[in-house]
Amino acid sequence: MTQEFIEVVNGRENNLKNIHVEIPKGKITIFTGVSGSGKSSIVFDTIAQEAGRQLNETFSSFARQFLPKYKRPEADEMNNLSTAIVVDQKRLGGNARSTLGTATDINSLLRLLFSRFAQPQIGYSNAYSFNDPIGMCPHCEGIGRTITLNLDAALDKEKSLNEGAILLPGFGPGTWQWKAYAESGFFDKDKKIKEYTKEEFDKLVYAQEEKVVVTYLGGEMNSTYEGLAVKFMRQNVNRDKDTSKAAEKKLKEFTTTGTCPSCDGTRYNEKVMSSKIKGYSIYDLTAMQLDELQNVLQTFDELGAKPIVAGILERVKNLCDIGLSYLTLTRETPTLSGGESQRVKMVKYLSSNLTGLMYIFDEPSTGLHPRDVYRLNELLVRLRDKGNTILVVEHDPDVIQIADHIIDVGPHAGANGGEIMFSGSYQGLLSSDTLTAQYLTKKMEINSNPRKVHEFLESKKSSLHNLKNVSLRVPKGVFTVITGVAGSGKSTLVNEVFAKEYPEAIRMDQSPVNGNIRSNPATFSGIMNSIRKAFADANQVEAGLFSYNSKGACETCGGTGTIELNLSFMDKMEMECSECKGNRYKDEVLQFLYKGKNIVDIMEMSVAEAVEFFEAKDVQRQLKSMATVGLGYLSLGQPLNTLSGGESQRLKLAKELNKKGNIYILDEPTTGLHLSDVSNILLIIEKLVEKGNTVMVIEHNLDVIRNSDWIIDLGPDGGTGGGEILYEGPPAGLKNCEQSVTAQYI
Repeated sequence: MTQEFIEVVNGRENNLKNIHVEIPKGKITIFTGVSGSGKSSIVFDTIAQEAGRQLNETFSSFARQFLPKYKRPEADEMNNLSTAIVVDQKRLGGNARSTLGTATDINSLLRLLFSRFAQPQIGYSNAYSFNDPIGMCPHCEGIGRTITLNLDAALDKEKSLNEGAILLPGFGPGTWQWKAYAESGFFDKDKKIKEYTKEEFDKLVYAQEEKVVVTYLGGEMNSTYEGLAVKFMRQNVNRDKDTSKAAEKKLKEFTTTGTCPSCDGTRYNEKVMSSKIKGYSIYDLTAMQLDELQNVLQTFDELGAKPIVAGILERVKNLCDIGLSYLTLTRETPTLSGGESQRVKMVKYLSSNLTGLMYIFDEPSTGLHPRDVYRLNELLVRLRDKGNTILVVEHDPDVIQIADHIIDVGPHAGANGGEIMFSGSYQGLLSSDTLTAQYLTKKMEINSNPRKVHEFLESKKSSLHNLKNVSLRVPKGVFTVITGVAGSGKSTLVNEVFAKEYPEAIRMDQSPVNGNIRSNPATFSGIMNSIRKAFADANQVEAGLFSYNSKGACETCGGTGTIELNLSFMDKMEMECSECKGNRYKDEVLQFLYKGKNIVDIMEMSVAEAVEFFEAKDVQRQLKSMATVGLGYLSLGQPLNTLSGGESQRLKLAKELNKKGNIYILDEPTTGLHLSDVSNILLIIEKLVEKGNTVMVIEHNLDVIRNSDWIIDLGPDGGTGGGEILYEGPPAGLKNCEQSVTAQYI
């Protein structure tokens, strides 16, 4: 059979320089190159966009209203496209009702299994759903958690009722609400709360309503007595919600979320919990770690149940195979990381019987320990062997190795990228002279001269999630890496335990910078004010003219650069504003120049060009910081909502670079970085440490691990098999730790 190719002719999207690419169908093609070189412009902004646009055109105009909008990419021709499925790193999201079990449809199969084979039988499969009134716990409505009064905030146990022990607004001594407690006859008004017996305390806080007599204005009055928590919840939570700022503040200050006392966090009602197969309720199975669930399901040998059990087992095995065996089906999807979310999506597609599709992956190795990368590779190969075309944007050398075809984009980032440097086999890439090839053959040595360690920052011992009563001891003023396989407890120990005890720590993760179409690197870094002032001073006009969010905005589009056309029964279309040609400013603003350039020219400048152009010290400092973290290719006016997770993290890092004496927590800072940029990140970390900062990095990248001063390795495995500290000390010593998986790779 002759090889077919997907073809892009004269691609010009973003920074692409009229490129021509041919991608073999039915193969794994991996796109490599430095961050900002144009990989995503080819794969996502050109190929995926056009495939999505053409697929959407097959639907009626009514159906298209509800589908994502795709614009036609800048290219002369695109040939032989297939239907594209983009598997990106956007978190699965969802709400408290969305769990790994519901997202992968494993819960649906379990419900079917229980409705047919559990004893006692309680009804159809919906009866086993915590999202259905028939199956949910009536108290928490299937959430597993309830809001309750935060007693630490509501009661001062060192005081008596007369001394004002009740801290809630409106409950001060002498008030009507206070009298209901102080004059109920149940309590000694001068006894400190901490001296109450358990019965007295429960009466004060949790008693259900009953009638009492209190004195008021010299006479006696009938009143209703109820516990403080019961009353607060009735007044503030269990009624039509008051959405005022004051009510919100009150709820935030005086409530806490706890496990539902009625269902003990299971989400199900008693009827569901009593219905079992082989002694297991549906909750028992979903609360098991996936590898344990796999073993238990294999014992379900009832003849009629076999097809359903096989379907559940296939999905569970796929999740385990890709390195997620440490998760449970009860895990809420909003708590999954970007890498975990992407791998869950991959597993969903594995059980699909469709072939001839084009799967597009965005750095699927993110968050994976080197040990687990081979599992990811097996998955990509299985998807290809089903008869699909696989396109992967990736930096990990171990993933690049399995490519049937490689396209290397470069030579550098931004305006200096957008060209095809190499197209061919892995062996061909290694013998080429591209930047990627040079770094694929390099290997850093283990740091043999780490900084000396003197003082430590230590968190309290914790058993949160899978931690086994451990504390984190981080040496001050050095570069510490926290390693371990996915699910070993790194994020729990660092972000949920240590960071809560040291709130002054500056945390940098992959979450997007809070930005929209109106914010950009110039506004985020704070240099926009200086730029506007420079224009205003040079032209003797007011600074507001040089803001497209203020007086300088084009009046037709309001400073967004685009206009939305509502074509009634057809799709809404976003068009470039014909008045300002998409530059967002009024015409008159463009007459004002600073050093020969107008404000639009400045916004189109890259960070690297702007470093040469501006002389003001504060502007220079911020621009140099952005260039230092590898963002020299970004234009000053690029909307922040178009940045990747890695770019967002590095932009935040640039803002913090010049500070001293801080604790920095970086969560996988090499995400989205080319091999050549990793050494750059290491230089930045070095600079931070030299200034007297303590830098902690959660990382799987072996070069980062080898370069640290101190390593803390968690494991030995993920989930219940993890949560222990296997090693803490200088990098060279890790090699002698037999239990450590990381030790086998560095």
